Amino acid sequence: MADELDPQEDPYHVRNASRIYFLPNLMTAGNLFCGFMSVIHCIQARLAETSGGTYLGNSNTDHYRYAVYFIFGAAAFDTLDGRLARMGGRESLFGAEFDSLADVVSFGVAPALMMFFFILSPTAGYEWFRNIGWCVGFIYLLCAAMRLARFNVITNPLLHRSAKESSKDFIGLPVPAAASTVAATVLFLVEIVQTDKSLNRWALALPPLMVMIALLMMSTIRYPSGKNLGMQTQTRMKPFIGGIALVSLLVFYKEIGFLVICLGYIFFGLVRHWRRRATGQSITQPPFGPKV
Repeated sequence: MADELDPQEDPYHVRNASRIYFLPNLMTAGNLFCGFMSVIHCIQARLAETSGGTYLGNSNTDHYRYAVYFIFGAAAFDTLDGRLARMGGRESLFGAEFDSLADVVSFGVAPALMMFFFILSPTAGYEWFRNIGWCVGFIYLLCAAMRLARFNVITNPLLHRSAKESSKDFIGLPVPAAASTVAATVLFLVEIVQTDKSLNRWALALPPLMVMIALLMMSTIRYPSGKNLGMQTQTRMKPFIGGIALVSLLVFYKEIGFLVICLGYIFFGLVRHWRRRATGQSITQPPFGPKV
């Protein structure tokens, strides 16, 4: 029992549970800062739309582009904080809770604002988008917050679980991946706007796409995890070539490249799930897997 452990080793001792480790939590603070700045740029983009086309010397599309880059930066910090904590054996209950709170801002609030202010806005050519934009944004935020909350509950060390419940896959679409898909969609739409092009009827696919991303976070569909990738990781020739192709796509066509990679990740999980169901393979897993 926890009360029988040495207080120096018991993670539930108040001193250990609230311990703040500098480097991992510094990365989490960076995640939160990026999320906050993304929210700020979403608001400034909206102000630019209502104040003559610019705000603080930047157009609304410039502000949205900065907001997207800050979300990508938050995802990078989110990856680093977990890796640093695991590498140094510096995981704490405080760090887990702090990480989830930062994620709600960076991967919940900021993408929800992007949906409402830009993706599902009347500028897409459909005035009724504004009437559903707030609802779709809230559904996304709700699913992101619930997934983070359930992750904290299910990964609690005191819960009883069997060895077969462990998995290297994410269970449900990871919150950073969902936010990155929303951000990549914004980056693509910004390019469309700046080249004076239009999605025409393709814009009708945006609301169901955003809802699908939200619901996938609460699903039990398995997604590949890069948690175990490192400098010593070995791979075969085809995945190696595929990785080089993806990097080349990002370098030369970053606006479409990010979106293709994010959507490819989403539909890879869906296709693999359906194929396993069709072949009768077991896909039973605990409600949620690792987030980062």
